Amino acid sequence: MESELLAPTIPAAKVSSLFIYPIKSCRGISVSHAPLTPTGLRWDRQWVVVNSKGRACTQRVDPKLALVEVQLPPDALAEDFQPTNNSYMVLKAPGMESLKICLSKQHEVTEAIIVWEWTGSAWDEGIEASRWFSDFLGKPCQLVRFNAASEVRRVDPNYVGEQHRTYFSDGYPFLLLSQESLDALNELLKEPIPINRFRPNILVEGCDPYSEDLWTEIQISGFSFQGVKLCSRCKVPTINQETGISGSEPTETLMKTRSGKVLRPDGKNKNKVYFGQNMVWNWMDSSAKGSGKIIGVGDPVYVLRKVSSAAEAAA
Repeated sequence: MESELLAPTIPAAKVSSLFIYPIKSCRGISVSHAPLTPTGLRWDRQWVVVNSKGRACTQRVDPKLALVEVQLPPDALAEDFQPTNNSYMVLKAPGMESLKICLSKQHEVTEAIIVWEWTGSAWDEGIEASRWFSDFLGKPCQLVRFNAASEVRRVDPNYVGEQHRTYFSDGYPFLLLSQESLDALNELLKEPIPINRFRPNILVEGCDPYSEDLWTEIQISGFSFQGVKLCSRCKVPTINQETGISGSEPTETLMKTRSGKVLRPDGKNKNKVYFGQNMVWNWMDSSAKGSGKIIGVGDPVYVLRKVSSAAEAAA
């Protein structure tokens, strides 16, 4: 069904937090602002740890990745930031010495890196990084960076235009959630959980619970974002991000309240659970030209298009 076109003058919500996850499945960083790129917020999922077969390691199999803390240089989110030989990403983890990754290093290319449906080349971060992750996870590993010079990873063309792309995120460059949705879920849980279980990029507040289900186009700081599909959740929200230990919640509760069977009774994927909205930035719009492509905490969120119920949302 066509989404309703709105002409809003009052914001539907505001940005309350922004998060980037430089290394896929490792700990996120809360930031006050971030430059927009077609592949997501700057630095988001540029790196991934892979196993001896080149396949991405994620918390689904290696929950210890949740314990890897990532730090970027203080000025890394300035729009004009250019890394120098003294610009490092610093990694910390329990029982490990700190690891410094130079952001301006010339990399060797490694082939046959696999992230879900995608296979391509990536830049190898070297033997020291490989040894660090191998020691921490207890199996042969390698840290690689997306080879932006020669690779493109497109999002699913069944849902959105082929100009949209991502790095090493699961499928889409942005994930948006509302604080009210988390609050509504926590009211049903015996033990409330923090937002880091769901690993959003953009957290908003000031709307009704699960309003984001309906948003098919929003505007933040003058930039248009398209709501592509409801985010189906895997095992990761059950993993305590402070300990790396998993439990049964919130998936058990979400199965009762947020499954395809409940939200979209006439749709497919009845046994998936949904929490959050996958988004792309409409970066080819005229509003995206020039400098100043930054969104920040406190920015108003305007809803330009929406559907009337979650049953009408793509999923």
